[in-house]
Amino acid sequence: KGDVVHFPGFTRGAATAKGSLAQVTLQAHSGTGIDVNLDQHWEYSRLIEDIAALQSNNSMRGVYTEDAGYSLAKAVDDYLLDLTSKWQGGAGTAAWDKAVIGSDGSTLYTGSNEAAITDAAIRKVIQTLDDANVPMQNRFLVIPPVARNTLMGLARFTEQAFVGENGSSNTIRNGRLGNVYGVEIYVTSHCPTATGDARIAALFHKDALILCEQQKPRVQTQYKQEYLSTLITADTVFGANEFRDNAGVAIAVTA
Repeated sequence: KGDVVHFPGFTRGAATAKGSLAQVTLQAHSGTGIDVNLDQHWEYSRLIEDIAALQSNNSMRGVYTEDAGYSLAKAVDDYLLDLTSKWQGGAGTAAWDKAVIGSDGSTLYTGSNEAAITDAAIRKVIQTLDDANVPMQNRFLVIPPVARNTLMGLARFTEQAFVGENGSSNTIRNGRLGNVYGVEIYVTSHCPTATGDARIAALFHKDALILCEQQKPRVQTQYKQEYLSTLITADTVFGANEFRDNAGVAIAVTA
């Protein structure tokens, strides 16, 4: 119960050499806690009239229930992707002031210098996470379709000499990019658009963001006699926040 989830924050300590018969070196607790406000309540509602339900060849309720799950999932994704504007000390605005451009992975986005994603930029952003001691496992790259189109045109990600001939590694055969340098790739049309029309991709570790679902999507129905219809409503309650600031990098690519 409650409307805020409190996560303890801490800074890494340092190991010290232990001298013979000497006391251990105590380290003070430090770090700022992180709060996640459970203030996002999203719903999806449809009214199914009796005549439509009676004459429908398929169950309209089933169709709308599936669509509700899809719509609520998109709402959660959009909320999480907007939080990428806070990474690397960003202001958390539509300017994405700490995003890097897709051509080199290091130059900051200024509102008009976005560029198509390149192999060099991906390697540079991976190095940014490496330099911050971010774990190598559980890293992901989320890109818009325009960036997927660019990556499929790079020989390193498609040609047999680099990716092999068989299996899921072959993009030419199945169109799936799989992973890049051990980073799993996901493509979504919901990558946000920054000020200046750049699309925002994101390379991050799973600890970069927190998602708390106080109520997973539920579906309720109620018959409305005054409308001779059935009201179907799906809703979810959640909250999210940035957790590890240096565990993710936003990348501004050409739309």
